Amino acid sequence: MKKIKIAQIGMSQNSHGDEIFKFINNSDLFEVVGYALPENEREKFPNKMHVFEGCREMTVEEILNDPEIEAVTVETEEIYLTKYALMAAEHKKHMHMEKPGSQNLKDFEKLIETVKKNKTVFHTGYMYRYNPYISKLLERIKNGELGDIISVEAQMSCKHSDEIRNWLSCFEGGIMFFLGCHLVDLILQIQGMPKNIIPFNKCTKLNGTTSEDYSMAVFEYDKGVSFAKTTSVERGGFLRRQLVVTGTKGMIEVKPLETTIKYPLLTTSYKEVIGDDDWNANSDVITTEQFDRYTAMLTSFAKMVLGEKENPWSYDYELELYKTVLKCCGK
Repeated sequence: MKKIKIAQIGMSQNSHGDEIFKFINNSDLFEVVGYALPENEREKFPNKMHVFEGCREMTVEEILNDPEIEAVTVETEEIYLTKYALMAAEHKKHMHMEKPGSQNLKDFEKLIETVKKNKTVFHTGYMYRYNPYISKLLERIKNGELGDIISVEAQMSCKHSDEIRNWLSCFEGGIMFFLGCHLVDLILQIQGMPKNIIPFNKCTKLNGTTSEDYSMAVFEYDKGVSFAKTTSVERGGFLRRQLVVTGTKGMIEVKPLETTIKYPLLTTSYKEVIGDDDWNANSDVITTEQFDRYTAMLTSFAKMVLGEKENPWSYDYELELYKTVLKCCGK
C-alpha cells in the first residue's frame, strides 16, 4: 500500500490528538511530513508535546500549501475544529477531524459544502464507529434480527475533575456536546432522524462549577422514545456506559460499551434476548476479543483516501448529525 503523506494540525488536552499522532507516526500507512500548533498548544499542553519529538514543526500555511501533503488530521481544541477543518477543505486536503466540530452551524455547513464540492474525504472521530461489536450490532439491526426498533437507551458518563467540568463551560450543552455527541451518533445510525428532540442540560453546581455537566436528550420516534444521557459527576460511570436496543424481536444490552484491558486495547461486553422469551428471560454476558480503536479508525481513513473504500458516513449524514447534536445541546 502506498504511504499517504500527512500532517497534523493542533492538539488538545481532553481529546485524543496524541493517540492519533502516535498512530500515524508509527504506521506503515502514513508518512508524517510535520505538524502545526496554531493555537499556542505548546504552552497550553506541554504534557502532550512529547509525541511530536523528531518530527518537523510547520505552520498551518506550510502544511496547506504543500502539494505533496494529501491528508491532515485536525486535532485542535473543539472551539477551533471547524476553523482549521474548513481551511484544509478549501485546500482540497483529505481530513480526519476530531468530533464534533465547533458550535457555529453556518461554518460547519460551509465545511460540508466545501468537502462535498471537492469530493475529499471527511472522516470524523466518533469513537464507537470502530467498535467491532457495535459495527456487528448495526448490521444485525439492518438485517432485521431485532425486528422494528422501538427504543434506544444510550449512556456515557464518568467522574471528571473540577478542572474538566469547568472547561465544559466553553460549550453550550457542556457534557452533551463533548461526550453526548457519541451517543447521538449511535441513536441516529440505529433509528434515523427523530420527529422531535427535548434537551435537558443542567449544571450541578458541585464545587462551584458553572458548566452544564449533567445532560440528557429525549428523541421522539413514531414507535417509541429513545434517550441519550451523559454526566461528568457519576462515580463508576465509565463501567456503566451502555447501549440498550429494544426491538419487536429482541433486545441487546451492551455494557460496558468499552473496558480498557491495557491501553489502547479494549473489550466490549453484551447480552441479548432474542425471540419469544417470557418475563424471566435472561442471557449470559459475552465479552468480545480485544481490539484497538485507533488502528481500525485510521486504517479505514487511509483506505478512503486511497479510494479503496467508500466512507459509510456521508457528507449529508455528518451535517444532520451535527445539527442534531446542537439541538441536544439546546441550540
